[in-house]
Amino acid sequence: MPDDPMRILVVDDDAELRALLSHYLARQGFAVSGAEDGHAMDAWLDHHETDLIILDLMLPGEDGLTLTRRLRTQTDVPIIMLSARGDDVDRIVGLEVGADDYLPKPFNPRELLARIRAVMRRRTPSPRGDQPEDEEVIHFGPYRLDLAQHELRRGDQTIWLTSGEFDLLRVLAEHPDRVLDRDRLLDLLKGYERSPFDRSIDVQIARLRAKIEPETKHPRFIRTIWGKGYMFTPAGDA
Repeated sequence: MPDDPMRILVVDDDAELRALLSHYLARQGFAVSGAEDGHAMDAWLDHHETDLIILDLMLPGEDGLTLTRRLRTQTDVPIIMLSARGDDVDRIVGLEVGADDYLPKPFNPRELLARIRAVMRRRTPSPRGDQPEDEEVIHFGPYRLDLAQHELRRGDQTIWLTSGEFDLLRVLAEHPDRVLDRDRLLDLLKGYERSPFDRSIDVQIARLRAKIEPETKHPRFIRTIWGKGYMFTPAGDA
């Protein structure tokens, strides 16, 4: 039997755009549903599972930023944010509150398709063949980063990470005690778009620190090497 199609929820108050995206993405093999606002989104999610949410920034009632912030307290489902304003500030704030990617309107549906595939590539663990289980787990401090299960745990607690946060932590953890600048990190993070003023790495670093560092002002695991980049220190040295 064929694999079940990936499920996408499009949350946008523009009915014409919802219909266009639903039709286009369905032709690409996705199972697509739509919601016009946060209330409709909540009602749909109460009874269905989804693999990815496409979320408009400017919505009636709760806006996309508020909804993303709230969703991140409940789930790590990937979120691609859309905005007609296309402002760099919106993009950075969207990433700060937990969106996995950001696309300004108007856009070509093929570009959205490429972003969806990139986010899901980062979300889906790569096949690791017959490698021993301990090679699929990276331990640092009190944490256990499980590459196969795509999760970070501290004891019995699961630390929710977005797909972008998880992939960045994986890259850092796979290159311990080495300084990696932004360009190198972008090279290692397959699926990210480059921009000469891209702060997405800095935003994801800040979010990771907020989740794993005992003191974000004095990070022990993800250290800033001024003028050079970032260094991951598994032992948690100050």
